[in-house]
Order: sequence, then structure tokens, then C-alpha cells
Amino acid sequence: MAKQIDGIIESVRYKNGQILIVRAYERRGMTYSDCVLLDRKTLLERVQKGQQYVIGSREEFRASTFTTGKSVKVIKQDERELLATRENPSRDDLEETPFF
Repeated sequence: MAKQIDGIIESVRYKNGQILIVRAYERRGMTYSDCVLLDRKTLLERVQKGQQYVIGSREEFRASTFTTGKSVKVIKQDERELLATRENPSRDDLEETPFF
């Protein structure tokens, strides 16, 4: 059985190659929250604790129904911890996630 998704990241804002903030929806029981803003530190802590965040977008007129994509992982590289959806990133990189 696949692990339950704890949050869906809809868009991201970067500064100098590092995530500044993400716009996401978080699981609240059987449904999802309204849009929330998470800074990099908060997102990093949650993913390190084992929560699963994925890239996705809300389906229009379908309430808590989302189209989901890749999972966000913490990649350790040269004493740094990067948030990415692919292996061997040189900076934080949430592929195919729109900017806001």
C-alpha cells in the first residue's frame, strides 16, 4: 500500500537557488486544507520527519481532488540538505512546479 500524501505543493518561490516559500494544500483527515504558505525550514522539517509532500495541482471544480506528480525528497550533498524531486540536484529543485 502506498504511503498517504500529507501535502501537495502547488507552486514555489526561489531566491538564490534555494526555496523561499511554497504554496501547498495539507491533508486534514479525509480532505485537504485551503492553500497554506510554508517556508523552507518548515517544509524541510516535515519531510525529514517522514511526511510525504508531492508536486501537484487542484482539479477545477472538484474540491479535494488533485493531479499529483513527483515526491519531494531531502538530498544530502556536501554538508547541505536540498529539497528536490530528482537525484543529484545542485540546488533546491522542484521540477515542473510553477513559480509564484
